[in-house]
Amino acid sequence: MSAVNPVSAATPRGPLAEPSRFGVHTGEPVESADGRREPPAVALGLEPPRFCGQCARRMVVQVCPDGWSARCSRHGTVDSTEVGSR
Repeated sequence: MSAVNPVSAATPRGPLAEPSRFGVHTGEPVESADGRREPPAVALGLEPPRFCGQCARRMVVQVCPDGWSARCSRHGTVDSTEVGSR
């Protein structure tokens, strides 16, 4: 019998886990966002996260024709399939 994974595939983990303390596109603390608008590519889901939402470290991002993957050296890897962007 296989074990059931309590985390669904639609729930982000690692760098994009909730609550994010830093903006994943700017690296700035969420509290200091002051209503700044995100670029249109971000709103459309075309821009992958560049910074870890937990520690604001710059992530290693691999963009492919069918999506992206991003890796934080401290918090692990997240893939576009995990956040529904593929």
